[in-house]
Amino acid sequence: MLKSYLITLITYVVAYLAAMLASINYDHLNQWLMILVGHLSATLVVFIASRIVNNSSLYDPFWSVAPIPIAIYLAFWPSSQLINIEKILLILVPVLFWASRLTVNWIRDWNGLSDEDFRYINLKQKPLSFLIDLFGIHIYPTLQVNLSLLPIYFSLSITTNEPGIGLYFASLFTISAVVLEYVSDEQMRTFRRNKDNSGKTMQEGLWAYSRHPNYLGEILFWWGIYFMTISLDTSYWYLFICPLIMNLMFSLITCQMMDRRSLERRPNYQEYINSTHQLLIWKSKL
Repeated sequence: MLKSYLITLITYVVAYLAAMLASINYDHLNQWLMILVGHLSATLVVFIASRIVNNSSLYDPFWSVAPIPIAIYLAFWPSSQLINIEKILLILVPVLFWASRLTVNWIRDWNGLSDEDFRYINLKQKPLSFLIDLFGIHIYPTLQVNLSLLPIYFSLSITTNEPGIGLYFASLFTISAVVLEYVSDEQMRTFRRNKDNSGKTMQEGLWAYSRHPNYLGEILFWWGIYFMTISLDTSYWYLFICPLIMNLMFSLITCQMMDRRSLERRPNYQEYINSTHQLLIWKSKL
């Protein structure tokens, strides 16, 4: 495990440096385009490292680690040059809370580079596996996160000095989404610790009402980012496309892949699908 952690740490340090160098070379661009260049440069470093170690799960923490420097940079060097500490805290705290929780969750569950996510293994068994690995596993998620962070760029650049009650509610909503994720993950972790539950379907707590309450929390977090922006300026309403695409990715791709995996491993999972909503936390469908 120590070797895996060292490889991961070195990879991400190099990726961060690559992002910094790339961003500096393109500092004449729009601030968000400069961030995109840096984000993609860091992704390519992680991709190269994942090919060297033959494990695409090396990319997993990138989802939550990369937004941290991006959010901090936008908070203290906004394109408007106007810094409002109250607004910064209301926007930055939920983002850092989400990023730190997700990163810690990854550390707790990670089995090192000897283990690779089954979804990556399945994808890389398809034709054109190199391109799938590069674009499907690495580039696409980076672009997805970059797009979903776009509302933060606008919210931190809005020149208002009066955050207002709307931003407080939106910030609280975003934090609540992360709490939902945390509770869901902890309930699942407790369930899995019990060896008697091996091969069984989790149908307790939040999982009795939703097949993927953790992903619901993740989706609501990104909607919260959007809500924080329009609470400051409703003219940015069109940015709903950012969380919507994230929403669709989870509901149409991620949740579907997890369901198919569970159908292969758990005999009563089809019954669970028939009786329980994919995401919505609500009473049984039956």
